[in-house]
Amino acid sequence: MAATVFLHWAIRVVKLEAVNFVVCQLFALLAAVWFRTYLHSSKTSPFIRHVVATLLGLYLALFCFGWYALHFVIQSGISYYIMIIIGVENMHKYCFVFALGYLTVCQITRVYIFDYGQYSADFSGPMMIITQKITSLAFEIHDGMFRKNEDLTPSQRCLAVRRMPSLLEYLSYNCNFMGILAGPLCSYKDYITFIEGRSYRLQQSEANGKEDTKYEQTDPSPNIAVAQKLLICGLSLLFHMTITKTLPVEYNIDDNFIATASWPVRFFYLYVSLMAARPKYYFAWTLADAINNAAGFGFRGYDKNGVTRWDLISNLRIQQIEFSTSFKMFLDNWNIQTALWLKRVCYERATFSPTIQTFILSAIWHGVYPGYYLTFLTGVLMTLAARAIRNNIRHYFVESPAVKLCYDIVTWMATQAAISYTVVPFVLLSVKPSFTFYSSCYFCLHIASILVLLVFPLKRTQKGSKKHENVQPVWSRKLEEESLLQKNNHPTTNNSFSQKQEITCRYQALKQ
Repeated sequence: MAATVFLHWAIRVVKLEAVNFVVCQLFALLAAVWFRTYLHSSKTSPFIRHVVATLLGLYLALFCFGWYALHFVIQSGISYYIMIIIGVENMHKYCFVFALGYLTVCQITRVYIFDYGQYSADFSGPMMIITQKITSLAFEIHDGMFRKNEDLTPSQRCLAVRRMPSLLEYLSYNCNFMGILAGPLCSYKDYITFIEGRSYRLQQSEANGKEDTKYEQTDPSPNIAVAQKLLICGLSLLFHMTITKTLPVEYNIDDNFIATASWPVRFFYLYVSLMAARPKYYFAWTLADAINNAAGFGFRGYDKNGVTRWDLISNLRIQQIEFSTSFKMFLDNWNIQTALWLKRVCYERATFSPTIQTFILSAIWHGVYPGYYLTFLTGVLMTLAARAIRNNIRHYFVESPAVKLCYDIVTWMATQAAISYTVVPFVLLSVKPSFTFYSSCYFCLHIASILVLLVFPLKRTQKGSKKHENVQPVWSRKLEEESLLQKNNHPTTNNSFSQKQEITCRYQALKQ
């Protein structure tokens, strides 16, 4: 009875499309448990696992989005045809342009041509993930089948795909039931390794630094990790349904609030209203991660204490997000897999202005609302200013623990204010309310960022060098860890920043 009352209340509070999403994801969670139990790689062939994962994914898409789910198959099918007929030399370019262009056309028609309010759900969300997979795989095949091995970066070498996937493998990768609705993005090699049942044959590094290669007799259980993530999902959903509605971001542009509230009150409400907007992302991404883990996908290895780690494809780290002391730290831990995608397909391949190009690509990928572009253009300015400050003054405050604590408190407050100020247009979507907000603040942080860039020099170093870590965007931060990983040929198991490259390099070592 209580569950029924709660369900009716939830449906009243949450939009129907959100209920459809949750129901489909809960079904996917149950299907994942069944998939791992009855279609384990030790009991059935990769072919059967591919077929079932694909059919279940398409069924969920059809249930949630109706016939708009055909876009997923069309986009994937045409991209595969492009790969076959164009060849490995240039297919990555054609796949990138087509996939991103197809996504953009769908976003334009959804927002500006048809009545957005009539859709049962936003079908462009899954298309964003499929676009990431299409473009990532195209670049990985180009790296593995056309470019010389010595021309690749360590991360490109680890992720390079050496053979063309079959159509079934391609559709399974793009449309499997574990990630069709909310992702997250994973590398093709990691997914195929999971399907073929090689996920657990990992090298475990002992505390003394020696390699002890162990082949698991039984798969490590994801049950504890899944339970922990479902608890986070429940708390995030409860917060979203009870607290978020009482703190609307739109109140930041209320005329009476702007006229009567003091600056400290306005910035405090700006912070709490944007903080209250985050739990829905915590819920969706953590649930998606739990679904993959329940199916047996996402095992990263063991830490130095022998504890299993199920964060191979995790998309966020909540504690680091909420207690970020820099713009970089926040973005390092928010939408992690998208940041890695931006690094791999844009930043490390750009020939000029990689930071600006990457932010523009991120805005295009997110959609066609003007607020997205305002946020990411503001983000470029904030990122450059934050780097300049950090590079020029941070070293004065790290000697004394007491001084560093004060520095951390001040930078935490500044980071939260800057993040909240930057993402307001992302939530408001339109130009007019976004400029209303910024003009009510007199564009204060825009002006402050420009002044910082005029006063403090922004260090320039060669891309990929050690010093470049301070001027790279967050998605390029892992190059140094990857280089060290490739050099040593074994993972540093307690490194919180190496994710997919660590697991993929392990697979390479095992094959050799």
